[in-house]
Amino acid sequence: MLYTIWCAIWFVGLYLILFPFQFVCLQRDSWKPIAHKINYIWGKLFFFGVGIPVQVDHRFRPDPKTVYVFCANHFSYLDIAALGVIVKNYYAFVGKSEVKHIPLLGYMFAKLHVQVDRSQPNSRAYSLAKSIRTLASGRSIAIFPEGGIKAPEPPQMVEFRDGAFTMAIQQQVPIVPVTLLNNYLILPDKSPIRFRRHTLRAVIHPPIETKGMTPDDMERLKEETYKIIDTELMRSSKSESVKE
Repeated sequence: MLYTIWCAIWFVGLYLILFPFQFVCLQRDSWKPIAHKINYIWGKLFFFGVGIPVQVDHRFRPDPKTVYVFCANHFSYLDIAALGVIVKNYYAFVGKSEVKHIPLLGYMFAKLHVQVDRSQPNSRAYSLAKSIRTLASGRSIAIFPEGGIKAPEPPQMVEFRDGAFTMAIQQQVPIVPVTLLNNYLILPDKSPIRFRRHTLRAVIHPPIETKGMTPDDMERLKEETYKIIDTELMRSSKSESVKE
């Protein structure tokens, strides 16, 4: 409980300090990459402040000038902050519109990222269209293809949804699988909320090219991405079991 309170103080305090600078940058489209960079700075300072080392296995280093669709597993609310420091490219995150109700953080999210309002029947189509426009503009997308925290028992994922792979094929941009190995141990999706101190570990996998793919290849692309992330999760889980 004490460690969780300490994490909350760092989380909120840092954002309150940095938000005025981010607010200014969010007023012009040409300054939004700077607002995105502030999120990265916030994440680096947060993980340092709470004593959580970030260990990334870069099997691929994304080119900052190339557009990608980053696909990661999703077991913890910490995943969003983790992606912010793991993926250094300028990207729009596709996430639930409920975030917009959080003071300050919601304002940034609405201005900088793509919202999905599950209560609205056309929201998925709208968010997909906006994501495709974002890719076409030269900005990457980061998304959790599971559609939220759905796994009943990590590290087993649920089936991926189609959106990430539809947009990647339509815009002919590579899929970059990202495995978040143990965020669910640091911040489990359970009540009451409790932080636990572990080294945050992640893997950035080599990209899957989509050039020449058509909508008929969507299922194959989805399965390949799922297999890459799932294999890494299972390997890590077995390794942790052996250590125990």
